[in-house]
Amino acid sequence: MRMKFSILFVFMLFANVMLAQDPQFSQFYSNPLYTNPAFCGSSGNYRFVLNARDQYTALQNNYKTYSASFDANIPQLGGGLGALVTSDVSGDGKLTTNTISGLYSYQIQVNKNFTMRAGIQGSYVQKSYDFSKYHFGDEIDDRYGFTKKTAENVANQQIGFPNFAVGILAYTNIFYGGFAIHNITEPNQSFYFPSSTNSQYLLPRRYTAHAGMNIYITNQRDEQERLMISPNIIYMSQRDFNQINLGFYVKKQALTTGFWFRQTSQNTDALIVLLGVKFPKFRAGYSYDITVSGARTATQGSHELSVAVEIAPKKHEKRVFKPLVCPVF
Repeated sequence: MRMKFSILFVFMLFANVMLAQDPQFSQFYSNPLYTNPAFCGSSGNYRFVLNARDQYTALQNNYKTYSASFDANIPQLGGGLGALVTSDVSGDGKLTTNTISGLYSYQIQVNKNFTMRAGIQGSYVQKSYDFSKYHFGDEIDDRYGFTKKTAENVANQQIGFPNFAVGILAYTNIFYGGFAIHNITEPNQSFYFPSSTNSQYLLPRRYTAHAGMNIYITNQRDEQERLMISPNIIYMSQRDFNQINLGFYVKKQALTTGFWFRQTSQNTDALIVLLGVKFPKFRAGYSYDITVSGARTATQGSHELSVAVEIAPKKHEKRVFKPLVCPVF
């Protein structure tokens, strides 16, 4: 398995066609700035978020993705400011992608019950790999295995480029939805041909649409005491890859549970189960992806954790802020 995984990443790096998609989080609302830049400042609080995903745990040196973010609503700027850092490590070859982003969103209070936000994101992306981790056919000795020196050319082992995203968000107390476009300029991500404009070397645009609603089953005066069901959908498209997640959350007081079904353009991918707790200043969530595709024997499932701290700022007398009421996992 280890050798097969190395060969897979050699193909991804050096083959004529680069097949690459951005990492995805099952708890997309627990990583709001990554999902849609318009979420920046949407909680109205100072929000610190950490996310970690361990994908395909049966594989050695599998995919691991981490992110950390901070955002806040700034009344003087009419919206929110935020920062996002992500790191994605893939496979035996340690193909690593690190990204740092700055975000801004502007809030438009259409009327008392309807709010819109528009967000922009500017990022710098650094990709690197360790050439010594890869194995090639000309290294193989018939008796002793991988002992020879390869004749393959070593490309740039580290590249960097700017990247940009935009998004919009609309919501009431019951309905919410948004749309985002990432990798707007489709930057070149090739280690061998960094100046090429050929589409096979470009990071394709990622389109995301998401929507949901809050359905209160009970009607206690205190909103936190009500039982709420929240059906949700998210759709993502990136070049030839499409994915749709359908599911729902059930929330009662501090506890949230959820169940999701993920379908890709190629196959039925996974079932996702979620358990989360939320208190006034702290929340934490855990989800597990149960692989149901043909790869389930070799890959097994994926773990994901999210932790967030929210601190309420001082109240501003002159400006009414409409926070987004939606699930946070």
